[in-house]
Amino acid sequence: MAARAQHSGPAANGGGAPALLPLLLLLLSAAAIIPRGDGQNLITEDVTVVEGDVATISCRVKNSDDSVIQLLNPNRQTIYFRDFRPLKDSRFQLVNFSNSELRVSLTNVSISDEGRYFCQLYTDPPQEIYTTITVLVPPRNLVIDIQKEIAVEGEEIELNCTAMASRPATTIRWFKGNKELTGKSEVEQWSDMYTVTSQLLLKVGREDDGVPVICLVDHPAVKDLQTQRYLEVMYTTATTEPAVHGFTQLPNSAEELDYGDLSGTGVLLNASTEALPTVQISNASIALHPDSRAGEEGAIRSVDHAVVGGVVAVVVFAMLCLLIILGRYFARHKGTYFTHEAKGADDAADADTAIINAEGGQNNSEEKKEYFI
Repeated sequence: MAARAQHSGPAANGGGAPALLPLLLLLLSAAAIIPRGDGQNLITEDVTVVEGDVATISCRVKNSDDSVIQLLNPNRQTIYFRDFRPLKDSRFQLVNFSNSELRVSLTNVSISDEGRYFCQLYTDPPQEIYTTITVLVPPRNLVIDIQKEIAVEGEEIELNCTAMASRPATTIRWFKGNKELTGKSEVEQWSDMYTVTSQLLLKVGREDDGVPVICLVDHPAVKDLQTQRYLEVMYTTATTEPAVHGFTQLPNSAEELDYGDLSGTGVLLNASTEALPTVQISNASIALHPDSRAGEEGAIRSVDHAVVGGVVAVVVFAMLCLLIILGRYFARHKGTYFTHEAKGADDAADADTAIINAEGGQNNSEEKKEYFI
C-alpha cells in the first residue's frame, strides 16, 4: 500500500495540468448558461386604478447594459418593444423610454384591462417580471328605502340602504344624526360586480322628528359617498292646566279667553286694550292657552265679523240710494194730463156732444153756416 502511494504520488504531481482540464471545461459550460444581463434586475410595481382613470406601468432596469425592454399584455401580446407600439390600441401611450426604463400609460381603464402585464429584458435567456393591474369600481347608485314615510311615536321602522354594482363589495355604515348605528348587510355578486344591501331597524320617538338618518359607504374607489333621509314622526301633545277658582286676574284681551268655559256665568268682558280689573268669578274656570292658536282664531273671527258688517252696510246704503232715486223720479212725473178726447168737453152738454166737439164737429157746423139776404 505504501509503495502504491509513493508511485501514485509522483504520477499525480507530474500530470497535474491534465487533471484540471475537465474542471475548466465544466466552469466554461456553466458560464455559457449564465445570462449576459447577470446583475441586472427588473423592477416594477402593482397598479390599482379606478375605472375610467389612467394606469401607469413602469418597467425599470438596474445596471443596464443597453438590453432591449418590452412590455406584454395579459395575453402576452407585445404592447411596446423599445419605443415602438406593435399593438393597435391607442389607449396605450409611451410616457418614457430609456436604456433603464420603459413607462407606458393606459387611459380609460375598464375591468377588461385587469390582469398581469409582463416586463421583459432581452438578455440570453430573457429576464421577466410581471405587474398586476387591479381595477376598482365605485357604487353606481346609493339609495335609502324607508318602510313608512311617516312613522308613529314608539313604532319600529325598517330602513334599507343599497349600494349597487361596485368592485370590491362596499361596507355600509349607518348614522342617526351624529350617532353611529348597527345594521345588517347582505352581499350579492353578479359577474365581477357586487351589490350590498344593509338593513336597519329603528324605534322612533318624538325627539327623532326631523333628524337625518345617513347611509355612508366605505369603498377604496370613492370618498365621502353618502345619502340621507329625514325622519317624520307623528306624535300627540296633551297639555293640561289646573282650573283657577276664586279671585282671578283676567287677561288683557278678550281673544285670550276660552269663551266655551264662560257660558252661563254672566261675566261681562271688556274688549278694550286696557288691563281688565280683578273681578269675582264663582263656579267658573278660565282655561288659558299657552300657544297662540286661540289668539289667531279670535283674530280670524274679528276679521269675519268686520267683513260681514261692511257688506251689510254697503247693501243698506245702496238700497237707500235706490229709494231716493225712485222717489225723485215719481215726484217729477206727478200732475194732470189732457188728451185729445177731452178737447171741447168743457162746452159740451153731454158726453156725445163732447166727443163730436173733440173730433172737430163744432168747427164743421160753423163752416156749413149759410146766410140769406
